[in-house]
Amino acid sequence: MQLLSFASPVLGTNCYIVAPDGGDQCLVIDPGIGVDEELDSILTSHGLRPAAALATHGHVDHTFGLAELCRRWDIPVYIHQADEYRLDDPIGTLGPDLAPALTAFADAWSRPSDVRPLSGGEEIEPAGVPVRVMHAPGHTEGSVLYSVPAPDDDRHVGPSSLLFTGDVLFVGTIGRTDLPGGDSGLMDQTLEWLATPEHDGGLPDAMNVLPGHGDSDTLGNQRAVNPFLRDL
Repeated sequence: MQLLSFASPVLGTNCYIVAPDGGDQCLVIDPGIGVDEELDSILTSHGLRPAAALATHGHVDHTFGLAELCRRWDIPVYIHQADEYRLDDPIGTLGPDLAPALTAFADAWSRPSDVRPLSGGEEIEPAGVPVRVMHAPGHTEGSVLYSVPAPDDDRHVGPSSLLFTGDVLFVGTIGRTDLPGGDSGLMDQTLEWLATPEHDGGLPDAMNVLPGHGDSDTLGNQRAVNPFLRDL
């Protein structure tokens, strides 16, 4: 499995590219604002072509690049059904505090034509990549985590899998809940689930947390040092 990533020049959103070894198809996760040129360069240099895009949630800094990506490659977009409505107006649904700062991007947005809603709990396999979908509301109604095999394992979603957490969990902190659709109570439930030790049925400590912004870490280490998980 190949994992490639870079940060958007606007708001620093991490865009991830996942592809099976030996193939030319890939998944693009959270293409944000201003990613088109670098994303195209990475795809070209690695001989990859997108087969699908995944959004961890519907905020514009995680979805804006879908407009050009889907126009160019005619690919489906996977997003939780509770956040699908945000694709109609990803800037306006940020609310009156943040939307005005991003209105300049509104004219370049178009809703992808092939949107495939998720409910959580699915196991899908776009581009030949096994993906486990986990609903994790709190930052938005439809925030999800995606788990895919680790780079040294093409097929098995196991203990050291990659865990794309969007804006639910960052290294050392968590996503905000004060924007429209955020819910601190639901976030607390999500965090309690993420903090559940592996021996009590929680996700494995060895999973690699790949957040929507900032650096990566293991889930086990975040359980030990992230105050929002450690103190639960």
